[in-house]
Amino acid sequence: MPLQNRIDPFGALHAVAARGLFTGNRGVIHDPETKTLLARRWTTRAWIVCECTFKDRRRAVMGRNGRSGGPGWTELFFLDEVTALAAGHRPCFLCRRERALSFARFFAQGAGRGRLSAPEIDSRLHRQRRASGIPSFALRMAQVDALPDGAMVEVDGSAFALRDGRLLPWDFGGYGAARDPRKVDGPFLLITPPSTVSALRCGYAPVWHATARP
Repeated sequence: MPLQNRIDPFGALHAVAARGLFTGNRGVIHDPETKTLLARRWTTRAWIVCECTFKDRRRAVMGRNGRSGGPGWTELFFLDEVTALAAGHRPCFLCRRERALSFARFFAQGAGRGRLSAPEIDSRLHRQRRASGIPSFALRMAQVDALPDGAMVEVDGSAFALRDGRLLPWDFGGYGAARDPRKVDGPFLLITPPSTVSALRCGYAPVWHATARP
């Protein structure tokens, strides 16, 4: 049976076979004996997205990976970086340092700041994540048109990614055929945290799954 560690754009965890391009974590949220989730869904505001391979390190997924024999962090998996950003994660400064520095630069630019520390970025994101219980808000069509590539929206409970002015329906296995937003019945609700949307608008280019064809 698949473990419950696959993340959708809303930040919820599911047990599905598709693993995706990236891993990441929100701290320790699993029991290593049963490899099941605890009641809490994060133990830190630093929600990160990581490379699946890094310096030949090996981990037992949802096992005991801590230096003292504890669980370590809980491995989560994302279809692609677009999905991870929508869920409120940001690039890891250890295994994805160049990407993390780029994201931090564009994130600060979008916030009208010269620089923001990682904890400051995490704090801002935590106040905007769907999984943190933040209510969504509707977008007018003009606002949908103005969204940058890589932003994600919800329509009738389903997630769509914006790319080249088209909506790509999201699934754990990849993206479906592109749709014209004007031919999709709304309302449109924003999924990606507004601060991340600003970073995308300023120039951050996330990694897409190969199925994302505009």
